Amino acid sequence: MSVVRGSPVKHLALALVVGLWLGASLPARAAGTFFTTPQVLKEFFPKSQRVTYRKVKLGPAELAAVQGRLGYRPARPEYVIFVATTGEHVDGYAIIDEELGQHEQITFAVKLSPEGVVERHEVMVYRESYGEEITDSRFRRQFQGKTAKDPVRAGVDIDVVTGATISSRSMAMGVRRALVLLDELILKPDQDAPKG
Repeated sequence: MSVVRGSPVKHLALALVVGLWLGASLPARAAGTFFTTPQVLKEFFPKSQRVTYRKVKLGPAELAAVQGRLGYRPARPEYVIFVATTGEHVDGYAIIDEELGQHEQITFAVKLSPEGVVERHEVMVYRESYGEEITDSRFRRQFQGKTAKDPVRAGVDIDVVTGATISSRSMAMGVRRALVLLDELILKPDQDAPKG
């Protein structure tokens, strides 16, 4: 696995990294822009001393493991995982990603605890003309407490929002992917690393 460790960066630099990684800046035609990258990271980690990132490439072994757990091949060959720290302590992780709604991409962020538990989920940009109900806190709160061991599937352990069925399913898939990516690419390798 190839991991490039980022040094402490300012929020503006983080926005550039994620904007380039996602392939474009936030479009003006968005039905709703709720957070930029710096804003969501500040909301997620208000007390952390630093927010850095790891750019993680999926090698053949990682790709097979992630694909096996998700049941589909991830769309990207690499992901950016933000790491919030205070001193040497990891305060948590964040993954910003996109998932296709009915017609347009939905940009979202998932805050995860150091142990890989969902603490918060935010829709950053919703581009569809309807179905914006998935941005409501009632829907988003369903993801709190979920781990990589949970199904995180619409209609199973995530209630679908009427009028936003496809977007509800998309968010469940996206949050599940974030959980699996963190578990396979960061948490498992850290647990397997020799101590001492």
